[in-house]
Amino acid sequence: MVDKENRPLYMRVALRLLHVYFSFVRSMTVGVRAACFDADGRIFLVRHSYIGGWHMPGGGLERNETVEEALIKELREEGNLRIIGKPQLFQVYFNTTTTKRDHVVFYRATVEQTAPRPPDWEISDSGFFSLDSLPEGTTKATHRRLAELRGEQEPAHRW
Repeated sequence: MVDKENRPLYMRVALRLLHVYFSFVRSMTVGVRAACFDADGRIFLVRHSYIGGWHMPGGGLERNETVEEALIKELREEGNLRIIGKPQLFQVYFNTTTTKRDHVVFYRATVEQTAPRPPDWEISDSGFFSLDSLPEGTTKATHRRLAELRGEQEPAHRW
């Protein structure tokens, strides 16, 4: 077997071209979201400036970033949230809302807010809400995820 460094130039170029080709034809995006609960059992939701409704916080993974690193970063950025303990992986969903190549890794996490999250150009509003008093405009997907977390319905495969 030839190690990577000793491969002929044509083979290294061919492999690189193959990887570039696959990045276009097989590429997919991966995002992360979390149902974030405080010590009182309230859930943290955000309202974005660029899309309607109240959502659970999250975002896309960047290159060279693990799912858990993205989760920590997104919760900090969108809510000044710090995860207490270890987040629990709940489900991975195929999300065709925007594209036909998106996956969402969904967690349940216990969190604390380190400081109030003021509105800005991305997050127009945010806060903790009692599960029996969610804000008007909470998305259908958020309601479905909460029903799955409560065991009221089986986890879906699609967001």
